[in-house]
Amino acid sequence: MAIATENSTIQALRQSLCSEATPLSVRFRALFSLKHLARQSATPEESLAAIDAIAAALNSPSALLKHELAYCLGQTGNNAAIPHLTAVLEDLQEDPMCRHEAAEALGALGAADSLDILKRFRDRVGEEVVVTETCEIAVDRIEWENSEQRKRERLRQSDFASVDPAPPMPQESESTVEELERALLDTSLALFRRYRAMFGLRDLASPPDLPTAVPAVHALAKGFADSSALFRHEIAFVFGQLSHPASIPALTAALSDLEEASMVRHEAAEALGSLGDEEGVEETLKRFLDDKEAVVRESVIVALDMAEYERSNEAEYALIPKVTA
Repeated sequence: MAIATENSTIQALRQSLCSEATPLSVRFRALFSLKHLARQSATPEESLAAIDAIAAALNSPSALLKHELAYCLGQTGNNAAIPHLTAVLEDLQEDPMCRHEAAEALGALGAADSLDILKRFRDRVGEEVVVTETCEIAVDRIEWENSEQRKRERLRQSDFASVDPAPPMPQESESTVEELERALLDTSLALFRRYRAMFGLRDLASPPDLPTAVPAVHALAKGFADSSALFRHEIAFVFGQLSHPASIPALTAALSDLEEASMVRHEAAEALGSLGDEEGVEETLKRFLDDKEAVVRESVIVALDMAEYERSNEAEYALIPKVTA
């Protein structure tokens, strides 16, 4: 009976996720529920059903939703997601933001079998820069994951459960805010190493009352001056994870810059959504409900829903329907 209930739940979530008539905020909550079920289900069959439900929405016209689908598939830790992600990366007609997220998700899954396709698009002539850079980082991540170096490194225990594009710097390497900031901003270094510094700074900013927290946030904010839109978007993503009030000015500036890449502005909007209980944030977001970029408009809708959640007493930002067995 429990399995029947679980399958009914997955089916209900799939219907919510795949319906273009469903409000985007509800579809996002359904997606995060499915991601949870894909990771936590009691049986492999239920995990596969949840992964298939997520992948079923990849034909949506919303680039924002599809990029989030790819991210969640990478977070499942299940290699059954690889064919779905590979198809997105190989589709040259797909939005580059979605293809980048598919490449990053393949890196998160860490399968050595994905190296060939990631190297192919990393080295493809005429490829979108955001895809090239993501594939570069994903290749380095998979090679690190399967290296002897990985076994020797001591990593600080992170407060975050996400599988990140790169691990933080090892404890025996650069560890102060100043050292990590130098590595973060050093464009002569490989992106993978700079990302390691980024996530090292993130971990020094959590919990928010650490003495290193505000200096680490300020160091991360300097990354918004980088020439890489991918890099800037990842800074915004990290700020979304941290939900630290000290990041609000930098995020507001990124969202408000109409010349900024839409993938950066959308990530800044969602990060502000995680800070929705802070004074002035909701008003800032509402200014961009009619933005010229669809991905920004949709991100603001999701962010305002996140802001509402932040003011509520809900335990989880997700929507698990109650299904009668």
